[in-house]
Amino acid sequence: MSEEAARRADLTKSAAFASIAVAVFLVGLKLWASIQTGSTAMLGSLADSALDMVASIATLIGVWIAAQPADENHRFGHGKAESLSAMFQVMLIALSAAAIAFRAVVRLAEGGRTSSAAEGIGVSVIAIIATLGLLVWQRHVIKRTGSVAINADHVHYQSDLLLNLAVIAALVLDQFAGFAKADPLFGLAIAAWLLRGAWRAASEAVDNLMDREWPEEKRLRFVELAAKHPELSNLHDLRTRTSGTQDFVQFHVDLPGSMTVDEAHDIIERVEDDLGSHFPNMELLIHIDPEGHVDEPGNPLVENNEFEKLEKD
Repeated sequence: MSEEAARRADLTKSAAFASIAVAVFLVGLKLWASIQTGSTAMLGSLADSALDMVASIATLIGVWIAAQPADENHRFGHGKAESLSAMFQVMLIALSAAAIAFRAVVRLAEGGRTSSAAEGIGVSVIAIIATLGLLVWQRHVIKRTGSVAINADHVHYQSDLLLNLAVIAALVLDQFAGFAKADPLFGLAIAAWLLRGAWRAASEAVDNLMDREWPEEKRLRFVELAAKHPELSNLHDLRTRTSGTQDFVQFHVDLPGSMTVDEAHDIIERVEDDLGSHFPNMELLIHIDPEGHVDEPGNPLVENNEFEKLEKD
């Protein structure tokens, strides 16, 4: 494993361990508060934190597997384990949302009031502080690694901030303003927010599993850097994807047919070194075509010259 890959693995693992520690702390805290307050919103927040704990363990397993080097059976590495972990989290988030919504509907139908608002509010404030600390560290790790699994966990904990704010609002409105329906209504709002977060996390994980092309801005930057090498012409059949924190790129490029293998090899090696310095966690494959060669006539996905697109822009 390269030094860069090892550093990324250590960062993702640290974020996963931090997530587990926060989740365990919050589960204990909110279990006590749920018993004290009888709040549906607090119970929903407890359920979410309990699922956070399970999801965080799944995240740790996912990033640990993803960090394993390529082997005989997985020559492209194990990066997609992060996406599988993210999908597992999505299922847990959806389950949590359904349970909270059901509890809220029952409370709306049957009525009921909360109690011990001070304890519930105090617990929620503590939870907000702990969650903010975790989110700051997760954001740092995501920025440095691009981890899909940590990003899904981050989305989940972002929703926790709203969960805890909603709990505070529900308790205040119920206990001090006499609005008894506030607690279950906030419970329904929490469920809807969780489903929204689940959809976003699922979309990113599916994109990763389906080998979606890089975002246009990142792809354009790659082509612009390749275009700085005047020896290259007609860059085509560019394909990009990301697996976990590992990028994969391949493309065809034209070189003079009279060029020797050694000369072509030296040029391609310089290009690979340069592009690799700008995209350090990338595996790059460059195929050389003799000038004028056409691989698949009439297929724009293969034959469109990426350098010409730059000139038009």
